Order: sequence, then structure tokens, then C-alpha cells
Amino acid sequence: MKTIKSILLAVVITLSLQVNAQKRYSLSKSTFEVAGTSNIHDWTMRSTEGNGGANLVVTDSRLIDIKNLTITLLAESIKSSKTSMDNVAYEALDTKNYKNIRYVLKSADKVNESTWVLIGTYTIAGVSKDYKTQVRVTSNDSDTFILQGSNRMTFADFEMTTPSAALGVVKAGKELTVLFNITLTDFSKNENTLVVK
Repeated sequence: MKTIKSILLAVVITLSLQVNAQKRYSLSKSTFEVAGTSNIHDWTMRSTEGNGGANLVVTDSRLIDIKNLTITLLAESIKSSKTSMDNVAYEALDTKNYKNIRYVLKSADKVNESTWVLIGTYTIAGVSKDYKTQVRVTSNDSDTFILQGSNRMTFADFEMTTPSAALGVVKAGKELTVLFNITLTDFSKNENTLVVK
């Protein structure tokens, strides 16, 4: 009987430790970049205005599990160096009807201490599609984790017409790359506490 009680106590303590190790994090810093080509030149658009949060399981400053991760980006915060190009992009994104770009994590698998494979849903221009992403994770302590990765996409993936400008003279390529660099900080220690769900 004592053995059973000891085992049950050990299980309860272990579960308690696991629950306590799960912490809420918010997006404190972010860079999102969309890169593509056209028949004239390559192009890049960038935003640093992402919002979001995550629940992470952390033990001894090591990331053990990513329970959830949600990121929201105002579509018109993505900008190039040219207003005319931005307007063409916003038309393709239909920003009048779909203000935000959103990412929601579905699963996370740890490959090693610095590499994870995430499967998540991007919702762009009102269309959702799942992508697998290899992510590099770095950290200086248990309060902050930096996630870096990229995804190859096409405009057709989200039922968007490939953008063109100058009466069709300038045409974007069909493929583009989305790159991200986000910093997640312990919610209780993050000055930027706005979390969009």
C-alpha cells in the first residue's frame, strides 16, 4: 500500500512540476519579410509590427515544448520602399476585406536543442493553408526565446491573382518567400503586453 501511495505521490509531483514549467510568453520583437521576383527586378516587403503569444514549457532555461503559438500581423504594415508597389500588394491581399495575416500553430516537434519543426496554419487574404516550417530556436535565458524560419509559398496557395503593375508591363513571379524572426518574452517580464488572440 505504501508503494502505491509513493508512486501516486511521485506522479502528482511530476505533473505539478510540468504544469509549473509551462509559461505564457508574448511577442516582444518581430521582423517579417516577404521576398519575391518580377520580370523587372526582385522585390522585398517588410514589417516589424507583429503581435501574438505562446505557451512554452521551459525547464532549466531549455525549451521543452511549444504548446501553442499565435501571431497576427496587420497586412498593411508590410511595406516596400515604393508606395505604388505597396498598393498593388494590398490589392492582391484584399486588405479592404482582410485586415490581418494570421499564423496559428498546430504541432511542434523538437529535432534538437536549436531546431524545431512546426506545422501551422497561415491565413492570408481570407484563405487558410498549413505549412511545415523548420525553425531555429536560440535563447540566452528562460525569459526569452528567438525563433527564426522561412516558408516558400505561391500566390495561388491563397487564391490570389499574381500582382502586376504599369498596365501589366511589370509582373510578379508566382513564388515568394516569407521569412520571420520573432522574440518571445516571458509575459510577466515583457513591457509590450499587447497580445492578439
